[in-house]
Amino acid sequence: MSGRGRARARGRARGASEDQARRPGEQPAPQQQPPQPSSAPAPAPAGGPPAASGRASYRGGAKEPRPGIASGSGDVPADALSKMSIGTKDAGERRDRLFYSDPECKPAWLSDKRGTSGRALPVVTNYFKLEMTPDWHLYQYDVKFNPPIDSRKMRMALLMTHENLLGRTKAFDGMILYLPHRLQEQVTEVFSVRKTDDVQIRITITLTNELPPSSPQVMQVYNIIFRRVLAMIEMKQIGRNYFNPALSVDIPQHKLTVMPGFVTAIARYETDTLLCADISHKIIRSDTLLDLMYELYQQARGDSFYDDCVRKFVGSIVLTRYNNKTYRVDDFDWDKRPDHSFKLRNDTTITIAEYYKKSYNIEVKDMNQPLVVSRPKKKDIRMGRTEPIFLLPELCTVTGLSDEARADFGVMKDVGAHTRVPPEGRNRTLQGFINQINQNEKVKAEMQGWGLAFSQTLMTLNARVAPQENIYQKNNAQLSYRQEDADWSRDMRGKQLITPVNLENWVIVFTRRNSAQAQDLVQTLSRVGPPMGMRINSPTICELQDDRNDSYITALKQYVTPQTQLALTILPTNRKDRYDAIKKFCCVDHPVPSQCVVQRTLSKKQMLMSVATKIAIQLNCKLGGEVWCLDIPLKNLMVVGIDSYHDSSKKGRSVGGVIASMNQALTRYYSRCTFQHSMQELMDGLKVCMKGALEKYHEVNGVLPERIIVFRDGVGDGQLRAVFEHEVPQLNECFKRSGGQDYNPKVAIVVVKKRINTRFFARSGPSLNNPCPGTIVDTTVTRPIWYDFFLVSQSVRQGTVTPTHYNVIWDTTGLKPDHMQRLAYKMCHLYYNWPGTIRVPAPCQYAHKLAFLVGQSIHKDPHMALSDRLYFL
Repeated sequence: MSGRGRARARGRARGASEDQARRPGEQPAPQQQPPQPSSAPAPAPAGGPPAASGRASYRGGAKEPRPGIASGSGDVPADALSKMSIGTKDAGERRDRLFYSDPECKPAWLSDKRGTSGRALPVVTNYFKLEMTPDWHLYQYDVKFNPPIDSRKMRMALLMTHENLLGRTKAFDGMILYLPHRLQEQVTEVFSVRKTDDVQIRITITLTNELPPSSPQVMQVYNIIFRRVLAMIEMKQIGRNYFNPALSVDIPQHKLTVMPGFVTAIARYETDTLLCADISHKIIRSDTLLDLMYELYQQARGDSFYDDCVRKFVGSIVLTRYNNKTYRVDDFDWDKRPDHSFKLRNDTTITIAEYYKKSYNIEVKDMNQPLVVSRPKKKDIRMGRTEPIFLLPELCTVTGLSDEARADFGVMKDVGAHTRVPPEGRNRTLQGFINQINQNEKVKAEMQGWGLAFSQTLMTLNARVAPQENIYQKNNAQLSYRQEDADWSRDMRGKQLITPVNLENWVIVFTRRNSAQAQDLVQTLSRVGPPMGMRINSPTICELQDDRNDSYITALKQYVTPQTQLALTILPTNRKDRYDAIKKFCCVDHPVPSQCVVQRTLSKKQMLMSVATKIAIQLNCKLGGEVWCLDIPLKNLMVVGIDSYHDSSKKGRSVGGVIASMNQALTRYYSRCTFQHSMQELMDGLKVCMKGALEKYHEVNGVLPERIIVFRDGVGDGQLRAVFEHEVPQLNECFKRSGGQDYNPKVAIVVVKKRINTRFFARSGPSLNNPCPGTIVDTTVTRPIWYDFFLVSQSVRQGTVTPTHYNVIWDTTGLKPDHMQRLAYKMCHLYYNWPGTIRVPAPCQYAHKLAFLVGQSIHKDPHMALSDRLYFL
C-alpha cells in the first residue's frame, strides 16, 4: 500500500468528518444487526424467480464492538482520559512508516553474476528508462496541524493554500509531504484559516529526510507520480492495473468484451531506474449479472434456482462500471430490494435506488431484484469497514471467463485473437503508450516539475543463447532437436525409451458403451509398445453396466490385487467427482499407479496411434521407467522441486509438493506432500519430506548427495523476504539434521517465478520475433541486490513468450553463473509429459502436478508405496 493509501486508511479508521455519500451497506449505524434468514421472504420479481426459502441469504452474527466504540455499559474511561495531553505533540501523532524493500540476498562471494557461454543475441525489452536531472534528490517533510485535523481531505486543502511557498509540484498524503526542491528553512511554520469555523490552523513543515534516487521510498513516490500520469491520459484504474474503456472490443457471439490496459511498475535495476510496461486485458461480460440470473432462472426448475445462483456466481469478481471498482460476490440477500434503506455518514436515511440516482444519476430499472452481498476483506476491516457492501445485480458485470467458457475451444480462440499479442504488435502498442505520455501537455508539466522524463523508445540489451542440449534415448540414440522450436515429438516415433518397463499385469475398466474404444486402445498399445522397448500384455478386462462412481470403485476393489501393476479406466465424461473417487482409491486406499482416459480422447481413430503413444509413455513413467535423458556432468547431485497448491476441500489449508531426484541422470524422483494451514510455515512438514528424500537417496546410491539445489516455486512478490529469512535457515538445518552430524552439503536455493511482466523480443531484420529457447538475460533488467537471471526455455508459436525469472537467494555450491543457468535450462528438458522444453525446471512442474492432484482430488497423504514413481502425471 502506498503512503497515501495508509494515511487514508488511518483517517477512515478514526472516522472521517466530511459528509459524503458512502457505498450502500458500508458503515450502517453501530446498532444495526445483519439480517437473519427469513421464513417469509419478500416477493420475487414479477415473472422471475419464485419466493426464496431463505437459502443463500446473508448469514451473519452479532459483531463485536471495535476498539473505541462504546460497549453499551455507559462507563467513561476516566483513567485513560486523564493521561491524555492537549497540544501538537500527542495530537495527530503517527507511527513510523515501514516501506517494503526487497531483501539483499546476493551471495557475498559472487562478484559478477553474468555468464559467458553461448552466442550473443541483441534483444528489445519492454522497459523504458526514467531519466532525471543531475544530482536529483527528493525531500521528505513531516506536516503537523495545530489544532489537530482528522480529515485528510481538509488537511490537504489547508496545505494547498500555500502553493507560493511549496510550488505546484508536490505529493502529500495527509501526513508526509514530498517536494522536488528544498525549502529555505529546516522547520517552516505557516497558518491557514479553516473555512467551516474561521479557526486559524498552524501548520508545521519539518524536513525529515533527503532521499537519493535509489531509496525504496523514492520508488513508491515514482509510482504515485506515474498513477497521476495515467489518470491524466484518461486511463481508468480497475483493481491494480489501468485500462482504457474507450478502446474496448466486443465479441458479440459470446457476449464478451475485451478491455485493453497496461501493467506498469517503476523500480531500481542494475544501473538505472526503469519503467516496466506490459499489455494487460480485462475480460468482462457484455450483459449484466441480473441478465445472467434471469437466464439461469429460465433453465432452473423450482427452488434449484437459488442453489444454482450461489453455485455459479458466489466467488466470482464483478465490475461496477459507474466507479470502475471490482468486488467479490460472497452471497445474495434475497430478502432485500433496491428500496432497502441505509444511513449516510451524516445520518441521513436514503434508499439504495435513491443513492444511485443522487451519486451517479442512474435510474434503477428493476425494483424487484435481490441484492449482491460483498463482505469486507481483511484490509477493509483494518480500515474500520466491518459491514457488508450491497450491490445491485443490474449494475454489476461479471469479469473473467467461466469454467464452461474456458472449456469451449471457440470461445478461447476468439478471445485469444485479441489477447495473444505477438512481439511486433506488443512493441507497437507500447511505443504508442509512451508517445501518448510524452506528448501530453499536462504530463509534460507534471514530469518537468519533478525533474523527470521517460525515454522515447524501448530498451535494447545483449542476451545470450545457451548451447543446444543433446537428448538421448536407449543405446545413446540422439533425438533430432531444433532449438528454434524446442520440439522433438516427431523424432520420438520408433525410438526406444532409455528405461522401458514391461506392462504384464494390469486392469482396464470401462462401461459397455465404451467397449469399442477400450478394445481399440488395448490393440494400439500392444503395437506402439515394442518400438519403444515396452512389452504390453493383454489386460484383465472389466466391463461395467453403468457409469456410477460406486460401480468403478467396486470393480477396482475386485480386480486390483497386490500384483497389479496398473489400473486404467475409460471414463464417459470428465466428471470431477468420479475422477476424484478413482484417484483417491488408487493413491490412498489401494496404492497402484492409475491412468484415466476420457472417451472423447479416443473418439478419433485417425489420431489413435498418436494418443496411444503418449499414453504408453505416461504408463512407462508411472511404473518407474525413464523416457529420455541429458548430459548431467555434476556428480552426487540432488535436485529438489517445491510448489504449493490451495486445498479445495478446506479453507485456509494448502498442499506442499516436494520432489527430489534419486539418480545421476536426474530422471528418477522421490515424492512426498505436506499439508499446511494459513498461519503455519511450510517447514513444519518439509523436514519430514526432506528426511525421507535423503534416506531414499542413500538407499539408491549408497551415499548422500554432495550438492543439493532446490527450485522453489509458488513464491509471491511480497513473500521473498519470508522465504529468505525463515525458510532458508530452516532448510539448511533440515539438511544437516537429516543427514547426520557430519553431513554438510553444498546447497543452493533458487526461487522460480513465472508470473512476471518482463518480455523480450529478438530482432529479425526490421521485425521483432520471440527469442528462441535457451535465451538468457542476466544484465540491465536484473536487480543489483540479487543473483538473478531470466531464461526463455519454451517455444511459443502464438503471442509473446514469457520468460521465467530465477533468483538464487542462497548458494554455497561454488557453481559459476554459467553452470547455474545451464543446469536450469537442462532441467526444463526433463518433463516427460511433454516432448519439448517447458517453462520451469521439471522438478517444479512435477511438484505442481503432485500438489494439484492432492489439493483437488484426494485431500490426503498419498500412500508411501507410490513415492518412488511419477504416479501423479
